[in-house]
Amino acid sequence: MRHDPMNPITFDLFADAEPEQLPRREQIGEQSCVLRGFALPWMERLLPALASVLEAAPFRQMVTPGGFTMSVALSSCGTLGWTTDRSGYRYTRLDPQTGQPWPAMPEVFLQMAQAAAKEGGFDDFVPDSCLINRYIPGAKMSLHQDKDEKSYGAPIVSVSLGLPAMFLFGGFERSDKSLRIPLFHGDIVVWGGVDRLRYHGVLPVKDGEHPRLGEQRINFTFRTAG
Repeated sequence: MRHDPMNPITFDLFADAEPEQLPRREQIGEQSCVLRGFALPWMERLLPALASVLEAAPFRQMVTPGGFTMSVALSSCGTLGWTTDRSGYRYTRLDPQTGQPWPAMPEVFLQMAQAAAKEGGFDDFVPDSCLINRYIPGAKMSLHQDKDEKSYGAPIVSVSLGLPAMFLFGGFERSDKSLRIPLFHGDIVVWGGVDRLRYHGVLPVKDGEHPRLGEQRINFTFRTAG
C-alpha cells in the first residue's frame, strides 16, 4: 500500500538496507562529493525526529509559478522554510499552510549536516533551513539551481533515505551534460564553493519498497538561506 503523501509517516525503526558496495567517498566535482552511507549511523535518532517534524508540518504538493503541481511532496524545518506558489519561489519564516513558524530543526539533523559538510571540506556550516522532499515511484525533480538563498558561500548538504534514485549533477547551464549518480539509503551529497550553482535534479524514482521506509524516497536538503 502506498502512503498518502499529504499525511505524516510512521517508520519501521528496525530494518536498514545497506547501500551497494561503492567507494565510501566519491568526488564528483572540484568541491563536491558523495559520502556513501554517511547517514546510516544517525538513523535511530534521525527517523523519530523526522516523524515529529512531519506531524507539525505535514507534506504537501506545491504549485510552481508556472502553475504546475510538483510531483514531489514537500515540508521544511528550521528558521526558514522553502515554498513555491503562483507568485514565485521564496523562503518564509511561517508555514503558509498552518500560519505557524516552521518546526525547529532537530539537533540530530544539525549534527549530521555539519558532520557531512565537514567531511566534504566545508567547516563551520550552520544551516538555517532543511527542505524535506518525499518522492513516490514516478516522482522526479527537474534540473535546477539552488539560488533562492541570500548568499552562496555555504554548501548544500543533500541526504537520501529510502528508495534509491538517480541523481543528475550537471554544469552551470541547463544544457550541460549531467553525471548520473545512483544514490542509496544513507548517502549524502555535498557541494559548494566553485560547484555551488551546478544544475542538479532527480530522474523519476522507480517502483520498489525499502525495508525501512516503504514505497518512498525521502530527501533532506540543508542550506544556509538567510
